[in-house]
Amino acid sequence: MSASSSDLELAERAAREAGALLLERFRGPASGVESKSTSTDPVSDADRDAEALLEELLRGERPDDGLLGEEGAGLEGSSGRRWVVDPLDGTVNFLYGHPLWCVSVAVEDAGGGLAGVIFHPPSGELFAAQRGGGATLDGAPMHVRVPASLASTLVATGFAYSAEHRAEQAEVMA
Repeated sequence: MSASSSDLELAERAAREAGALLLERFRGPASGVESKSTSTDPVSDADRDAEALLEELLRGERPDDGLLGEEGAGLEGSSGRRWVVDPLDGTVNFLYGHPLWCVSVAVEDAGGGLAGVIFHPPSGELFAAQRGGGATLDGAPMHVRVPASLASTLVATGFAYSAEHRAEQAEVMA
């Protein structure tokens, strides 16, 4: 088994464990909700607890690797590798009971991304990729489709929390 394959398996296991914790809390009463960068950029106990779970699991399995977490985890490592996690990507959706949120777990080295997953607990879908290995959805290879034209292309986006940045993004979209 290559290192990146075992990295991918660890990323998947970690994302699924964090996802299970989050599913238990989804559509339940929110706790510990605070603002981060703006009043529309929340963090909750669910975010923090999922990140703590990821940190404990990853540090237990790969104690020499670094860790960078969306909610503040920042651990230096000695291996030249770093795990990058967003324990609850889509906190606003999660807090409003909208099922479009996920858990993101990846590992990088000096050359960039090695392996990573995005797990969508409400559907159970798992998107995964590893350096040199392509991307999969639930284990099946994914391929890019060429659209007939830009006019027939589906575009989905999110906008920044800062009003100034949202205005800039709206100009680009226009």
